Formats: sequence, structure tokens, C-alpha cells
Amino acid sequence: MSKDQAIGGAIFIVCIVVAIGYLITLFYPDWLVQIGLLSSTANVQFWVIAVPVFIAFVAIMFIGAWIGWTMATTPPPKPIEEITTEIEEKKEEQAETSATEATAEEKASEKKKKA
Repeated sequence: MSKDQAIGGAIFIVCIVVAIGYLITLFYPDWLVQIGLLSSTANVQFWVIAVPVFIAFVAIMFIGAWIGWTMATTPPPKPIEEITTEIEEKKEEQAETSATEATAEEKASEKKKKA
């Protein structure tokens, strides 16, 4: 088993244990009193729901802020017309360059023939 597989297995087991503990606490909060972790279960069910909702809300707001920041700091793309004209200009330059090279090669071969 590779290191990555071992880490993945550990993450899997931790997530399963946390999910089971969460569900047990949500529907039967008295077990926390029985093991001595809490003295009363008055607000346990509220906090078991409130904390994950708060974390999810903050995570969604963070993602929204990240998207907004990315959109605000990214320059707008070039219009398609500019891109196509640039591509056409490059093709024309390449055609001119290859024609010039061909002419230069012809001149060089003529000089060799004369010599």
C-alpha cells in the first residue's frame, strides 16, 4: 500500500467516525452526559445543527468572494475580431517569409550554377 492510499484510508475512516458521531449526537445527545463529556444536553442538538450550517455558509461565502475577486482582477479578453486579424497577419507574414526564403534559395542556386 502506498503512502497516498494510507492517507486516503485514514481520511475515509475519520470521516466515517465523525459522521456516525454526528448522527448519534443529533438523535441521542444523552450519550455525551453518560460518558461525562457534558453535564446537560439542553442546547446540544441546536449546536450540532448550527455549527455545520455556519461552516457551510462561510464556505459558500468564501467561494463567492473568490469568484468575485477573480472576475474583478482578471483583464477582459480580446475581442474575437482582433484575434482573427492577428492570426491572419501571422499567416501572411509566414507566407511572405517563406516566399522570401524561396527567392533567396533560387538566387543562391543560380550563383552556384554560374560559378
